[in-house]
Amino acid sequence: MADEVLRMEHITKIYSNGFIANQDVTFGVGKNEIHALVGENGAGKTTLMKVLFGMEPSQEGKIFINGQEEKLQNPLHAISKGVGMVHQHFMLLPSLTVAENVTLGVEPTKGALYDFDRAVKETQEIADKYNFDIDARARVRDLSVGQMQKVEILKALIKGVKILIMDEPTAVLTPQETQELFEQLFILRDDGVSIIFISHKLEEVMHICSRVTVLRHGRSMGTYDTSELTEASLSKLMVGRDVVLKIEKEAPKLGKSVVSIRDLVKVDTTGKKVLDGISFDIREGEVVGIAGVEGNGQTELSQVLSGLGVFAGGTVELNGTPIKGKSVREIRDLGMAYIAEDRMVEGVAGNMSIKMNIVADRFTKKDFKKGLFMDAKKINDIADRYIRDFEIACDNRDQPVRMLSGGNIQKVVVAREFTSGANFLLACQPTRGIDVGTAEMIRKTIVRKAREEKVGALLISADLNEVLECSDRLLVMHKGKIVAAFPKANEVSEETLGEYMLGVKEMTAEEMEGLL
Repeated sequence: MADEVLRMEHITKIYSNGFIANQDVTFGVGKNEIHALVGENGAGKTTLMKVLFGMEPSQEGKIFINGQEEKLQNPLHAISKGVGMVHQHFMLLPSLTVAENVTLGVEPTKGALYDFDRAVKETQEIADKYNFDIDARARVRDLSVGQMQKVEILKALIKGVKILIMDEPTAVLTPQETQELFEQLFILRDDGVSIIFISHKLEEVMHICSRVTVLRHGRSMGTYDTSELTEASLSKLMVGRDVVLKIEKEAPKLGKSVVSIRDLVKVDTTGKKVLDGISFDIREGEVVGIAGVEGNGQTELSQVLSGLGVFAGGTVELNGTPIKGKSVREIRDLGMAYIAEDRMVEGVAGNMSIKMNIVADRFTKKDFKKGLFMDAKKINDIADRYIRDFEIACDNRDQPVRMLSGGNIQKVVVAREFTSGANFLLACQPTRGIDVGTAEMIRKTIVRKAREEKVGALLISADLNEVLECSDRLLVMHKGKIVAAFPKANEVSEETLGEYMLGVKEMTAEEMEGLL
């Protein structure tokens, strides 16, 4: 483009272990443009942006900003050249105000002291300019997730950035919050800010981006006008094959109750009820989805069901046995498989090998022992089979899990959990931050296990498309309560869901009778 504000030419980044993250990648962004950067996990998107933001040096290539070659040494240097980055995981200090967070690093002073009033004034002015409905004096801990996203953007804008990198900005937003964010991004674009939009949500890419650059295995597959693409053709460019974006599934054939929850109450350290009288069942053969803005009890529910959290009142039964007081191991032995919300904290042991992570739930069983020792050949054979079956991209079975990309780490988790033989699958954010190809495999497998293996599944996800596609029944949580229940998930619109998720609407107990 003639009016490019950014050009990265022939970028090659090789890590010390020999892994080639980017190979001869050329990438450009025009003035007043929202430009998408897409690709599977491990395709090199994050690395390329780290090079641009001064977080990683590249072995080869050049970066031009407004036609001038720049050698960006670190993030502060990148910011000084007009490049900002909004990270996928918020980097905010909850106890501070919006203004204090926004001006961190560029603090206004009065003499030798921090000038709070000026910080508030400057923050509020820039928030109002871009229609960010936010109070500069509010504490970050009191904000919604959508408002926190705005604070992250304001942190970059106040530093005068003209190239803004946004990494999965809508991952935890409701449809209403997402639409509001898009309107603000259009205002930013029209005011001269060029935006690099990284997302796995292809419908969003098609909606707000004029062009898209596709990375696959560290190489650029080209830059395309979104007007010339469909979601399906873009998916194929990313993964190299056709991807099914809609899940075709038969009506569930329900069996006995696998999980029974009655009047469940969980209280946090401050005495607040984070689960407030929840009751529902999960039966054989069905996928029950839970939608809700993050922070409304979904995490606490998964902690209770998995044995990682205690509860104050009510009962939870798994296959007819109460789980109160039981350990994680005992609950798993009752028939639970668990895809954890945070794969690195609860899903894998990062320094352990792929094979040991794959058999972590079964190496104590007799089938995996030879006398007093583990059966090394059997463990190796199973690890190799699952690496092949689940297409885990790795050097070998003995490679530490932490060396893999996020998508391949998740494949290790699902390889273990999907093959555990459990009849209850608790899947929390199973496709968060992973590529469209891996996400397709995980979603289809959840549905297949329910249909073919009579597994009862609970799917907790911030991705509304995911819960609508995979779920048979759908529940909505708000402030620790179930506020809506829908017998057929595929008949609910995202807009309707959003109203219940935000607390605008709430069903009565009579309306939900028989649906839980």
